[in-house]
Amino acid sequence: MNTKATKELSAELVIVGGGPAGMAAAVAAYEEGIRDILILERDDNLGGILRQCIHNGFGLHRFGEELTGPEYAYRYEKMVRELNIPFMTDTMVTAISPERVVTAQNTEYGIFTVKAGAVILAMGCRERPKGALNIAGTRPAGIYTAGTAQKFVNMKGYMPGKEVVILGSGDIGLIMARRMTLEGAKVKAVCELMPYSGGLARNIEQCLNDFGIPLMLSHTVVEIHGKDRLEGVTIGKVDEARRPIPETFEYIPCDTLLLSCGLIPENELTKDAGIELDRITNGAVVDGDRETDIPGVFACGNVLHVHDLVDYVSEEAAIAGKAAVRFIRGEGKKDISVQVKCDGKVRYTVPQRLTEIADTRIYFRVADVYRDMKVTVRAGDTVLYQKKKQKLAPGEMETVELTRDMIDKAQGLGAPIEIGLI
Repeated sequence: MNTKATKELSAELVIVGGGPAGMAAAVAAYEEGIRDILILERDDNLGGILRQCIHNGFGLHRFGEELTGPEYAYRYEKMVRELNIPFMTDTMVTAISPERVVTAQNTEYGIFTVKAGAVILAMGCRERPKGALNIAGTRPAGIYTAGTAQKFVNMKGYMPGKEVVILGSGDIGLIMARRMTLEGAKVKAVCELMPYSGGLARNIEQCLNDFGIPLMLSHTVVEIHGKDRLEGVTIGKVDEARRPIPETFEYIPCDTLLLSCGLIPENELTKDAGIELDRITNGAVVDGDRETDIPGVFACGNVLHVHDLVDYVSEEAAIAGKAAVRFIRGEGKKDISVQVKCDGKVRYTVPQRLTEIADTRIYFRVADVYRDMKVTVRAGDTVLYQKKKQKLAPGEMETVELTRDMIDKAQGLGAPIEIGLI
């Protein structure tokens, strides 16, 4: 097979991914004065996963009104088209080099390369598949990830089944519990391995409680039954070590099992480029500009860490887009090096390091459900900031604002900034 590129292109800014993150980054870069932009999208349309998310709840922060997923995506697609920002759809990026050469392929050019002044990674995320879950039993038809079922129902007009059990209480699973119910299916249970839900509190209320769908915490599916088509599942409670308790096993007849067991950043390109990854987020390690450890390569959106609100994706993408413009112009100053760390109660932070003294918003998630705690920012033994929170949960993204003075003080102390709870 001949893998030599048949065409060599160039662009000041190449954005990999045409979903909400990629489009928001492109618009932000354009507004900063860069015109030579190219978006590369593997699907046949811009918009990413939002095209199949027909429920509302998007856009309250970004646009000040409630939109469906396709409406939110179209707001950005309209901007991209009105600004005449170039994009290629049906184009698969296969490699990114440390020298910022992007290799891609499509039916028009075959295999081609784009030499970029800066690259923004915005490839989104994917669902954890059944094969990663190690559930005993057979392999009948009727087992889908929640996102696949969402595509079938919302875009293809197909019903996956009529009697449904959902494993995992991530936001997609919660939303599909409601969607399947509205389409006439009976959702018998949502089982969650952890003692808390992985979704937003509003989705638990609106998608489960409003429809009388039981949420069974500390439960999992222990066996799948059926030969050609799923006939039922055995569920059971788990102990503190997440091991099933045999005396709690219960058989539930069903013809459909939806899996909502977590999202994974789509990071094969990032790994292959040699970019350092965070072991918790599985996304790139970045600074406040969302720049990776390869100069001129940035990451934003769900490929960096999984967000609960697309409004935050757009916000983060704008940071990356503006920073990429500064890099292209040679204006990006990186004059400090302060690590951002977290205690055991805070699971991860983004960014993970700071390279300039500027007001910076830190995004973080906690490891468990905590009540009446103080979010604390320290540099060594010095407390820089504290704020009391009534409740923190893993399904809800949290933020803390670091001021220039806090970062300057940490730099002066020669200590990392630690985000924690007390």
